[in-house]
Amino acid sequence: MNNLNANSLEPQRKYTPWLIIALLDFVTIISFENIFYPFQNQGLSVVVSWIFMFFAYVIPYELITSQLGLTFSNQEGGLASWIRRGTKSDLLGYVTSWMYWVQTIPYLVDVSNSVIVSISWIILGDASLGKHMSTTTFGLLTFVIILAFILLENAFRNSLEILSLIGGGAMFIMSMLFVLMTGYALTHGAHIATQPFNLSAFKPNFSLHYFSTTGLLIFAMSGAELAAPYIIRLKNPKVEFPRAMWALAIMTGCMTIFGTLALAVFFDANHIPHDFKMNGPYYAFKLLGQELGWGNVLMYVFAVVQAFFMLAQLAILIDAASRVFAGDVHEKYMPSWLLKKNKHGRPIHSYTLTAGISLVLLLLSGTLPNINSIYNWLLNLNGIVSPYKTCWVFVAFLAIRWQQNSFKSDYIFIKNRSFALAVGFWCFLFTFVCATMGFIPQDSAVGSKQFDHELMMNFFFVFLLFGMGFIMPLLRKLEDKKKQA
Repeated sequence: MNNLNANSLEPQRKYTPWLIIALLDFVTIISFENIFYPFQNQGLSVVVSWIFMFFAYVIPYELITSQLGLTFSNQEGGLASWIRRGTKSDLLGYVTSWMYWVQTIPYLVDVSNSVIVSISWIILGDASLGKHMSTTTFGLLTFVIILAFILLENAFRNSLEILSLIGGGAMFIMSMLFVLMTGYALTHGAHIATQPFNLSAFKPNFSLHYFSTTGLLIFAMSGAELAAPYIIRLKNPKVEFPRAMWALAIMTGCMTIFGTLALAVFFDANHIPHDFKMNGPYYAFKLLGQELGWGNVLMYVFAVVQAFFMLAQLAILIDAASRVFAGDVHEKYMPSWLLKKNKHGRPIHSYTLTAGISLVLLLLSGTLPNINSIYNWLLNLNGIVSPYKTCWVFVAFLAIRWQQNSFKSDYIFIKNRSFALAVGFWCFLFTFVCATMGFIPQDSAVGSKQFDHELMMNFFFVFLLFGMGFIMPLLRKLEDKKKQA
C-alpha cells in the first residue's frame, strides 16, 4: 500500500508519440511546393529521379539517421555531437555545428518569402504580387518576419508539438487530397496536359543542367537528423525512432512521386510557367478547383494551410538550429559572447548573428531584377548549402561503423560492416557532388549577364557563410590572449 502511494506521487513522464516525431521532421523536410521546382527543372523525367532517390538515398539516409540518433541518444548537440564523438575531434564538431547553423539562414529567408507569397494569394487571389510590391519592400517584409520569429522563439518553443502536428498534418492532407482529387478528375473527363505521356517522356536527359539541379532534390528530402534531439522523449526509442524514420521516408516518397504525376495532369512539362517555383502550388489548386467546378475555393484553402505551414517551419527551424548551437560545441573555437545564453538557456547572440547574415543575404538578393528571380535564386542557394551540411551525417556514420566496436547502439543499419561503409560512402559522395554542381545557376541562360551575376553571388555567399566559421576560432584566440594579458 505504501509503495503504491509512493509511486502515485511520482511525476509521470510525458512521452511524445513516434508519429508526432515523424510529422515534426516532415514539417522541416518536405512540403507540397518541394515537388514543383524539380518538375520545372527536369520535367516528367523527375519521377525517375524521385524513385531512384527514394530507394538509393532516402531510405538509407533515414535509417543511417536512426542508428546515429540511437548511438548518441544522450547528446544534445545532434549532428555536431555525432561528429565530435564519432571522429573524436572537437574541431570537426565545431565545423559541423557552424555549417549546420549557417545553412539554415538561406532556408529561413526562403520560408519567410513563402509566407509573404501565401498571404499575397489570400489577399489578391492571383500571382500579381510583383505588380503590387517592389523588391525592396519584399526584402524588408521578409526581414521583419525573421526578426519577429527570433524575438518570439521562446514562446513558440513550448508549442512545437502542436505546431508540427497541425502544420505537417494539414499539409500532408492537402498534398494527398491533391493527388486523390486529380485521380478523380481523370476518371471524370480531365485530360493530361503533358503530352506525350508515355515511357519515353520519363527518360532523364543527363545534361549539365540535370546534374546541377539534383542538389535541390537532396535539399527537398534532407533534414531527418533534426528529429534526433527528441529521441529522449520517446517511450521506446529502439523501436519507435526507426519506425518514425520509416514513416518519414514513406510520406516523403508518396509526396514526391505521386505528387509529380498529378502535376503532369495540369501542367505541360514541356512548357512550364516561368514563375512555377514561386506560384506553382497555387496554380495547381486553382486548376484543380476549376476542373472540379469548385472555382477558387481549393486555392484559398491551400494558401491558408501554406501560410500556417511556413510559419510552423520557421518556429521549428529556429528551435532545432539553436539546439545544435547550444549543445556540446567546444568552447575554445567560439567567442564567449556568441555562446552567451539568455534566461531560457538559448544562445541569444546567435540570433543576432542570424538576423545580420539574413540582412546581408536580402541586400544581395535585392540586386536581382524581380521578386520571382529573388525567390528562385534563394531556393537554388539552398540546393548548395543544405547538401553540404548533409554530408556530415554520412561522415559521422562512416566514423562509427569504422570503429563499430567502440560504439554501441540499440539499432544497427546493415549488419555487415563493409557493406555499411560502402553505402555510407556512396551517400556521402553523391551528396557532395550534387551540392558542388548546384553552384551552376539553373534559371538563366549560360553566358547571360544574369547567369554570371548569379554564379558570382553563389560563390560569394557560400564562402561568406562557411568562411565566417574560420574567423570565429581566431576571434576566440584573441579573446583568450586578452584575458591572459
